[in-house]
Amino acid sequence: MIGSAQKIKKALGSIPTMVVDHERTLAAIDVGTNSIHMVVVKVQPTLPAFTIVARDKTTVRLGDRDRDTGNLTLEAMGRAMAALRRCQDIAKSLNAEQVIAVATSAVREAPNGREFLKQVETELGLWINLISGPEEARRIYLGVLSGMEFNQQPHIIIDIGGGSTELILGDGQEPRTLSSTKVGAVRLTAEHITTDPISHVEFQTLQAYIRGMLERSVDELQAHLRPDEQPRLVGTSGTIETLATLHARDTQGMVPNPLNGYSFTLKDLKDIVNRLRKLTCDERAQLPGMSDRRSEIILAGALILQEAMTLLGMDAIVICERSLREGVIVDWMLTHGFIEDRLRYQSSVRQRSVIKIAQKYRVNLSYSERIAEFALSLFDQSHGILHEWGEEERELLWAAAILHNCGHHISHSSHHKHSYYLIRNGELLGFTETEVEAIANLARYHRKSPPKKKHESYRNLTSKKHRRMVDQLSALLRIAVALDRRQIGAIQQITCQPQPDRGEFHLRLQTSRPGDDCALELWSLDLKKGPFEAEFGLKLVPILESGTIHHP
Repeated sequence: MIGSAQKIKKALGSIPTMVVDHERTLAAIDVGTNSIHMVVVKVQPTLPAFTIVARDKTTVRLGDRDRDTGNLTLEAMGRAMAALRRCQDIAKSLNAEQVIAVATSAVREAPNGREFLKQVETELGLWINLISGPEEARRIYLGVLSGMEFNQQPHIIIDIGGGSTELILGDGQEPRTLSSTKVGAVRLTAEHITTDPISHVEFQTLQAYIRGMLERSVDELQAHLRPDEQPRLVGTSGTIETLATLHARDTQGMVPNPLNGYSFTLKDLKDIVNRLRKLTCDERAQLPGMSDRRSEIILAGALILQEAMTLLGMDAIVICERSLREGVIVDWMLTHGFIEDRLRYQSSVRQRSVIKIAQKYRVNLSYSERIAEFALSLFDQSHGILHEWGEEERELLWAAAILHNCGHHISHSSHHKHSYYLIRNGELLGFTETEVEAIANLARYHRKSPPKKKHESYRNLTSKKHRRMVDQLSALLRIAVALDRRQIGAIQQITCQPQPDRGEFHLRLQTSRPGDDCALELWSLDLKKGPFEAEFGLKLVPILESGTIHHP
């Protein structure tokens, strides 16, 4: 694997680092199932660190979906649109130079979720990244790490959202486990609670359901703990902070500000749950520190925490006020090369995630790395001539090149379609849902038909920018695949020589073995060049040059 890692580094090239010493003002928005949260931060690149200068939260209940269709309702989308417009206004008033937005469970699962994101982009000019459950967990981990020192000791992080609960195990280095389970305070309230106050039967049924849903994630997490380790439990999210607030008022008569570091026990939590279950929703709303909307879902959320703590065998929990939105900021800092200390391992999470998926599906890495080198060489040499894509798209092309043949794990027949499915459902970390969709489409179109609007996979690309990128870069990937048709490294090097005045694009091919006519590679190139010529309006002309280096 050392050789593979070196080849990967070479194929990727150097990751550009912003060399700046002035503060950067950024806004991060978390479009959740229950609420839309935003933080505005000032990033100090020289530290590196960030300071939160503003927060905003609006309860929009995107999770109150249509019971028959599962769609986001018009009312919920209207509330969300208004909240997002408000977030934009606040960010603009604070001179934020960039707004980074992510959407989670409710949008992820709703059949019309992507349509909603397109509507946001059209009306507000705001691009929202849809992220998977494991990717949500990874960014929560980053957010917690930015606000709490782990001292290289194992910590379990639990984040209870409106639609899902994330469980993470880590010690300040790479997370050992990341899980996302479809139990959330809004989801469970809507699907399982019909009585007010909750009946004994419904309470017991809900308790059993939560336990059953969480068992698998808890088992996986515990399997990654060593026998001598005693982890600490860290809680994030509005539900857990509300429970901490209730506890503080009951025991201390006041709520500490900030809540960061506040703790309570499982026994304390059970007392709170027993109290909440006996109250109506209106009575819960009268509790100090409890909002009307939170009172509707707090019982389900509290029960999730109680069952999680019981299954994990944890007697106490400590609060961390940083979570997903702060993790979005940390991820941005990692991507732009600001963080190189205890989080440096995270900056290569994309590359390592791709290689992990490749190994899972038994991809021939030596072959895939050659295809990646050819694809990136074509990308680099044609930049500014055939396309204007940047480093982000370059990395998506690299990932697609490494994984383009993973569909062979299922079957040789239509393996390009199988590759799409495996990549799409492979839980690639570090990528947004849109980026995963783009990688999967690039791999899907490395052979056979070029992208067409009638293809469902292509229609899943909701962004015109990403469709255009797939159109162009899949054409380059096809050429790269053709150049190693025998999978023996017959072509050593490629040199692009555009001849726009003649309407041609010359491709000089240096062979690895003198005397090799590369007939199969040239045949494959002739077969696959159609989409390239159609996309760029140039005739592809290969020129074979015998190499001087012989590989035994």
